[in-house]
Amino acid sequence: MSDAAVTGMDGSRAQDGAPSQERLSALEAEVAALRAAARDRDELEALVAQLREANEHLVLATVNAQHLRDDAEAANRRQNEFLAMLAHELRNPLSPIAMAASLLERGATPEQTRLARVVGRQVEHMARLLDDLLDAARISSGKITLAPEPLALAEVLRHAVETVQPRIAERRQSLELALPPEDVAVEGDRVRLAQVFTNLLANASKYTGDGGRLHLAVHAADGTATVHVEDDGIGIAPEVLPYIFDLFTQGPRSLARSEGGLGVGLNVVRNLVGMHGGTVEASSAGSGRGSRFVVRLPRCGEQAVPAAAPPPAVAAPGGPRRVLLVEDNVDACLTLAGCLAADGHDVAVAHDGPGGLALALSGSWDVIVCDIGLPGLDGLGLMQALRAAPDGAVPYAVALSGYGQPGDRERGLQAGFDRYLVKPVTAGVLCELVAGAARAA
Repeated sequence: MSDAAVTGMDGSRAQDGAPSQERLSALEAEVAALRAAARDRDELEALVAQLREANEHLVLATVNAQHLRDDAEAANRRQNEFLAMLAHELRNPLSPIAMAASLLERGATPEQTRLARVVGRQVEHMARLLDDLLDAARISSGKITLAPEPLALAEVLRHAVETVQPRIAERRQSLELALPPEDVAVEGDRVRLAQVFTNLLANASKYTGDGGRLHLAVHAADGTATVHVEDDGIGIAPEVLPYIFDLFTQGPRSLARSEGGLGVGLNVVRNLVGMHGGTVEASSAGSGRGSRFVVRLPRCGEQAVPAAAPPPAVAAPGGPRRVLLVEDNVDACLTLAGCLAADGHDVAVAHDGPGGLALALSGSWDVIVCDIGLPGLDGLGLMQALRAAPDGAVPYAVALSGYGQPGDRERGLQAGFDRYLVKPVTAGVLCELVAGAARAA
């Protein structure tokens, strides 16, 4: 064979091998691409699996969060219901204690009178503790609403001072007052602001020894009214001061100190002041060196300040009344009936709702004093049935209840009661109402 042929043959082989190499390279590239695609697919599938698992976890977390939220709301609801029932059950025994103390004062020796007044003051103290506890629960659940109006700050402070004055006098303490002019006004809820300053003054008296000094002063400038409540009492320890407004916070107690509390009053103060757009601060130079509380409230400008609503008018006493008393607590019923009978009133009693309604419909009464939580038929149902009766006199009706939440009072008045009193009620208040109640046709 000639060299040309070989060359031709070699050249031909070379020409035939080039496309094969290209195809091989293309196939290798395709295989590599497929492998990469397979890896990407596996990674994608793994990512999808992770996302699916994460989504399942998210769904479970959302469901669990909803269950936790539902459980928290249910627990909060049960707590509020429990606190309301607790207040009712604790106020019920306080009422006969207060009434019994009032009865003991009548015709008593000076020593017996002093002891009866001690009992009365302690009953009032327990009632305030219950109110603070309930207010703390209502605030935490957002159930306190304000009824703001322009108020003369001096009037609010005078009301607070009148409330605390008996305790200050009992401990022979002095109270220096520097009240603002009547035109210093704030926008606020009359009852809640009075509660703020009553709590602060009561605290100052509580933690100041007998014969100590209290000071209340107001400064008004730059659109802000600043109220200072100071004392020279036991003071606040530095380690307690940063937490003094927290719920259930109290300073260290000595075994010799009988004063106490639940640690909720100042928390209520801070929250109520905050709801009014203000601030409250506490300071003290240390234990045994007194304390100072400063409340700052925005002034409401030059608005006209309405006068405080006068207390409900009570007619002058018009002789003995025919009184129907409906109360299922036997001790409370006996002591209350004794108070009214001692004032010369003709008293009949019933211990359940159906019996009270039957007596109310069968007789002519000047006044009905009725508990709300009654067996068989509650006081609201009793009063609604009585007011709906077609014939007969409509007596002056006083609700006497351990249920003291804002909605309870409103429901009582809507049911037909003329007055709604929350236990414990002093004998003097109730007897005055009964004696002056105007008989309605």
